[in-house]
Amino acid sequence: MIDAIDWKILDLLQKDARITNLELSKAVGLSPSPCLTRVRALERRGYISQYVSLLDSIKVGLKVSVFINVALERQVEKALELFEQSIKERSEVMECYLMTGESDYLLRVVVADIQALEDFILNFLSKIPGVGNIKSSFALKQVKYKTALPLPEVKS
Repeated sequence: MIDAIDWKILDLLQKDARITNLELSKAVGLSPSPCLTRVRALERRGYISQYVSLLDSIKVGLKVSVFINVALERQVEKALELFEQSIKERSEVMECYLMTGESDYLLRVVVADIQALEDFILNFLSKIPGVGNIKSSFALKQVKYKTALPLPEVKS
């Protein structure tokens, strides 16, 4: 079980992973050493899986964001495993979800331009054995994007 202080630590860290331990400890009302102990425990227990820097995709030249629905010819374990392993190896695939409904997978892909998307679809995605149908939708504008999970509200 994690307590209210742990929830507050998690909330603050997911909003700013660069917060210093001193700043974090002050914000949660602990001295630095116990605060760091709690952070390390949260890491060990898997609540914190990694620390990252979020980059601006446009500024790094990845101007095209696409959602791709993929239907496999058959949903058999071997086909699912092959597809998932193939997708994990591609850096332009930002997210991949096994879905219910018409499509088996939903991918979020970022690429520099339409030619890069064409290459991804024609020379990679469509060549994965078992892929039956591919439908793409372009994101015209990002209305909302966040990485912070909605944690339980903690009363102080």
